[in-house]
Amino acid sequence: MTSAWADSCEPSTARSNDLPRYLPGIREAVRDSLRLEVDGRTFLRSFAEADAAALFALVDANRSYLREWLPWLDHVRSVDDIREFLRGVSERERAGSSLELAIVHDGALAGVAGFRALDPGNRSGELGYWLAADRQGRGIVTGACRALARHGFESLGLHRLVLIAASANARSRGVAERLGFRLEGELREYEWLYDHFVDAALYALLRGDGLRE
Repeated sequence: MTSAWADSCEPSTARSNDLPRYLPGIREAVRDSLRLEVDGRTFLRSFAEADAAALFALVDANRSYLREWLPWLDHVRSVDDIREFLRGVSERERAGSSLELAIVHDGALAGVAGFRALDPGNRSGELGYWLAADRQGRGIVTGACRALARHGFESLGLHRLVLIAASANARSRGVAERLGFRLEGELREYEWLYDHFVDAALYALLRGDGLRE
């Protein structure tokens, strides 16, 4: 969890036919390459097909590290697997069901962050991310999630943001808490992680709660 590597994520069925299929701003994100500034050294941007080789190299170099909390490593064995992921990113973005971006730090690809699921009918989004081991401890993920939350509230028209982290994943829980997300509950045996289930903590932030700077 806290992975931006979503499977096909379909938005939940809207309760009214009058509710929008697309959140405000999604069409613009699909039409134009999106870039969100994080700080002077870091930004988020839309993926391109040319990112496949670099993204696979990053995953492969961090495979053991990422495996501690992310369940998808065994399914990524080649650049072709990354190409398939990037095709899915584009398809889900066009459908308005997710918005997954590259983290660029000091000019190099450093990870993935975005809304791994978007629910236009309920105006909600779930944040997900992963970051290379050698970029940890610099506030990159916190900054990226802050930029995403701001974009979600101000540009996409979201009302509720969710972040789900393994209960024992102190780093991810710290990200949520630094940004002002509130713990709403514990999800027992929420995810199968290779050979065991892990519990998860469910955090949420409403538009009116106030994003911490």
